[in-house]
Amino acid sequence: MVEKKKGLSKEETYAMKEYLKEKNAKDNGEKNVLAAIAKMKDPDRSMAMRIHKIVKAAAPELSPKTWYGMPAYAKGDKIICFFQNAGKFKARYSTFGFSDKANLDEGKMWPTGFALTGLTNIEEAKIAALVKKAIN
Repeated sequence: MVEKKKGLSKEETYAMKEYLKEKNAKDNGEKNVLAAIAKMKDPDRSMAMRIHKIVKAAAPELSPKTWYGMPAYAKGDKIICFFQNAGKFKARYSTFGFSDKANLDEGKMWPTGFALTGLTNIEEAKIAALVKKAIN
C-alpha cells in the first residue's frame, strides 16, 4: 500500500508564495520574468531565455509576467503559455505549457504541455507555431 503524503511539498509551498506575491504586485512584467529566468540553472536558464525570445517574436501582443514564479505570457490578465523549468519541482525535464485560455482545441483531445530536454531549430519552430495558434 502506498502511503499518501499530507500537505504541499516545499516546492509547491514556494510556488504558492510566489503566486501570492505576483497577485499583489503592482508591476509583474518582463523584469520579473528575466529575474525568474536568471535564478534558473542551465540548461533550464538557456532554454527559458530562448523561449522568452521566441514567444515575444511570435506573439508580441502577449505580456511577459511570472505565474507561480515561472515565466509566463498573458493576453490581458489571462495566462496563455508558460515555461516550467525542470529544477522547479525536481523533474527530469522542463515543460512548455498552455493554459485553458489558449486556442489549441482540436476535436475532443489535444496536447497542452510539452516536455523539453533541449531546443533545436525544429522545436523552436514548433513552439512559435503553437504560440501563434494559441492566440488566434
